[in-house]
Amino acid sequence: MLTVTLAPIGTADAQTLRPKPAQRAAADTAAERRQVLTYWTESRMEAAQPLNAPAPKAETAGEPERGAPFAREPQAARTPGEAWTGGGAVARTTGRIFFTTRAGRNSSCSGTAVTSANKSVVLTAGHCVKMSGAFHMNWVFVPGYDRGSRPFGTWAATRLLTTPQWNAREDINFDVAAAVVAPLDGKTLVDAVGGQGVAFNQPRRRQMYAFGYPALAPYDGSKLIYCSGRAFDDFVGTDDLGLTCNMTGGSSGGPWLLNFAEQTGLGTLNSVNSFKYSFAPNWMLGPYFGNEAQAVYQSAQTASAL
Repeated sequence: MLTVTLAPIGTADAQTLRPKPAQRAAADTAAERRQVLTYWTESRMEAAQPLNAPAPKAETAGEPERGAPFAREPQAARTPGEAWTGGGAVARTTGRIFFTTRAGRNSSCSGTAVTSANKSVVLTAGHCVKMSGAFHMNWVFVPGYDRGSRPFGTWAATRLLTTPQWNAREDINFDVAAAVVAPLDGKTLVDAVGGQGVAFNQPRRRQMYAFGYPALAPYDGSKLIYCSGRAFDDFVGTDDLGLTCNMTGGSSGGPWLLNFAEQTGLGTLNSVNSFKYSFAPNWMLGPYFGNEAQAVYQSAQTASAL
């Protein structure tokens, strides 16, 4: 998750939404996946540091295109940042993301398994798949991460996707990405942990629950943290949504869920943790899920997992 200091679709598919998402193959062979999974030892995961993403670029910022509302149903009180102890689906579908940047730095983010046609899609923030002109390497998703344990295994990405606006100029309004992960032990990701719903072009200022694995003080990345409250519109410098939330770096890419049921842990993903302003550490900002975010999802869910 980025901290910023300010300076003085409806039924449309991926082919009808322009421009198309940017994408890159990741570990798309069995040998590469074995290498990536071997790379992520417990010690490397513990040592991974949150990524510092770039500040909003006001001169290039665009507004997400809005289309017809689209929602996919899930499969199976206000707080600024506390440990999630309710269990349920969210404790399985949310996880930590680990990757290596082009500069060779091992870093962490958060992400979510979502319902999808190929049952293999993780949604996260754009800077959690690509930054400074390069897609990240050694990309894995660890659902249900809990104090170092990996109860549902480690899932290697075969394809990474992000919006063309993030790809071209790191426009913070479009800080959205997806990963397609390979099956593990003969199961797809959603078969193993379930999937949250996902929705695009929804009304703003809704009640939201946000989840993630913040890794900077006062958190350490060891457990799932959540915030809840009514989203507000960013009135400072972006078209993003805002939420009162104390989560720190490492929570980037964690889900914002509409219609969240604490009893089941199921909801509908409608944004992700993206960045904070340095002068407002209790605000979390997340991108509006318009047509561009939907195109990323549609391309990811129709891609082969292998």
